[in-house]
Amino acid sequence: MAGAHPYNLTRLNYMTLKSLFNKVSNTYLRREIIFAADILLSLAASLIMIFGTAAILNYKFYGPGWLMIYLGTALVASIAMFLITRTPRIIIRHLSVKDFGPFLLASAVKGIAILIAMTIMHFWSKLLLLLVLLDVLLTFLFLVGVRLVMIAGYDYLNRKLLERYPKQRILIYSTGDKSVAAVKRLQNSKHYDIKGFIERGSHSKYILEQLPVYAFSNTDDLDRNVRNRDIEAILFAKDTDAQAEEDGLIKYCTGRGIKTLIIPSVDEVEDGQPLLHPREVKLEDLLGRKEIVISMDAIRANMQGKTVLVTGAAGSIGSELVRQLSQFGINKVILYDNAETPMHNLRLELEDKYPNLNFVPVIGSVRHPERLDYAFRRWRPQIVFHAAAYKHVPLMEENPCEAVLANVYGSRNVAEKCLEYDVDQMVMISTDKAVNPTNIMGCTKRLAEIYVQSLGLAVQNGEIKGKTKFVTTRFGNVLGSNGSVIPRFREQIAKGGPVTVTHPDINRFFMTIPEACRLVMEAATMSTGCQIFVFDMGKPVKIDSLARRMIQLAGFTPDKDIKIEYTGLRPGEKLYEEVLANDENTLPAFHERIRIAKVREYPFEEAAGYIARLEDLARKVNIPEMVKLMKEIVPEYKSENSEFASFDK
Repeated sequence: MAGAHPYNLTRLNYMTLKSLFNKVSNTYLRREIIFAADILLSLAASLIMIFGTAAILNYKFYGPGWLMIYLGTALVASIAMFLITRTPRIIIRHLSVKDFGPFLLASAVKGIAILIAMTIMHFWSKLLLLLVLLDVLLTFLFLVGVRLVMIAGYDYLNRKLLERYPKQRILIYSTGDKSVAAVKRLQNSKHYDIKGFIERGSHSKYILEQLPVYAFSNTDDLDRNVRNRDIEAILFAKDTDAQAEEDGLIKYCTGRGIKTLIIPSVDEVEDGQPLLHPREVKLEDLLGRKEIVISMDAIRANMQGKTVLVTGAAGSIGSELVRQLSQFGINKVILYDNAETPMHNLRLELEDKYPNLNFVPVIGSVRHPERLDYAFRRWRPQIVFHAAAYKHVPLMEENPCEAVLANVYGSRNVAEKCLEYDVDQMVMISTDKAVNPTNIMGCTKRLAEIYVQSLGLAVQNGEIKGKTKFVTTRFGNVLGSNGSVIPRFREQIAKGGPVTVTHPDINRFFMTIPEACRLVMEAATMSTGCQIFVFDMGKPVKIDSLARRMIQLAGFTPDKDIKIEYTGLRPGEKLYEEVLANDENTLPAFHERIRIAKVREYPFEEAAGYIARLEDLARKVNIPEMVKLMKEIVPEYKSENSEFASFDK
């Protein structure tokens, strides 16, 4: 071990002692041993009561026969009740008040059995009744008391072992229920040394969970309670607490090199595994809004027992839809995507986290009708969520034909298969960029909307035979999606910068992925068909401010430690996003965060003819004529910062 770092030696010693302690706990406290110990404790209580009462009252018992009946009955009754109540199976170190019941029941039945046996053998006396009552009480105290002593010993030894391991000194923000639960969850952690609670307010101090509560209202209070106590991190139990302190406690901590941690949500995963331990606060935690209340019962009633197909299932939106669908008792979910590695990762995650979910991964592209037909014919889905699409604006500006084939032709394929196989409902995921599009990607999504809505209206009006209801949902950027700005900034910060922003004034609307998916399912459940639902995206966020905040959260100073470079708007990119939901372009719906878009309706024959011509031009890679036709079909499509601006009338 020569040359080993002291920290590693400390960790090795801790792990060795901890392993030995757990081995003793698990090996030498097996159920059989606990069972035998409980029997001995019960008999010991009886003997102590018999001879203790006799000594105190100077009372002589009837003799060996009396003693044998009493102890024999106590033994048999104890064995029977410990087996029936299964008290040896109660894990000692997790003993709680609710576990006292079986011990009390076993002790009481033992006493009743003794009284019955002694009465039958004509050994009844008033003194016997007192003796048995005291026996029951002492037996219960022995059974519970020994366990409490063992728990105290376990905690004491565990604390001594943990003292050997260097831990992070933390304060937990707030004294709410979740914060108290965090203390109980982390009190025996080998990573964190909880020094107390901290909350905004007066200077009065009190004790909670045997820990001090510190209050603060200004920087001096924080210096006294945080900095001067060598606190290394503040832990938030809820993202709403972190959001409330973004410009207060979090700003203070990032300016002084103090970490800010948060308890992850139950559905948060990393590398396919659920996150069980606190992680550092991320920008996504601070940008979130008040939790959306949706009709969970209505969604469950709509989804339960159904077979659901999700295209683009391995993507950011598709995979989150699958996670949320797993909570609604669906019969089966078909995962349809052409990305092999993301599909493989999703499969591993679902197998680990949702072992009861019945799912089928299918590798295939929505551009291949034959492959789609196989999936629809083989599994007969009743609900289809169409999330597959090419979405990156600059890339699609450079590859417009592929954007048309995937986003327009692919959506047509999915819609037609839904109609052919009597799918109850198709929900298409669209984008805010379909509103007054300025790029190829946004226009292809608007074209997909036009085709799907016109097909739905034709079915609804009886022009085309079918039963499928077609629903479209529009929303803006989602936080943390594959290839989006936040993961990109995070990578650039990790490399030491620079962080690249296209323009100092560019802004975007953001929504969390789970939030967007909840609204998608709400819209799917409440829709009557042929509507385009628009989600309220809240207030826009300046990308430059977002980048600077991420740099600060990482513990650096913008423009000093990490440089910010402005690279200019990319092809097809606009400075300001359209406001999706207002009184001018939408109508109210069933949810305050969802509205119905006012859009021009196209006759199905006209829309189908347009899409067929576009497909033909895309396959021939006739880009000029294809883009001209796109601008003819969608007259509000005006290119910005793009070579296709020359085609605008």
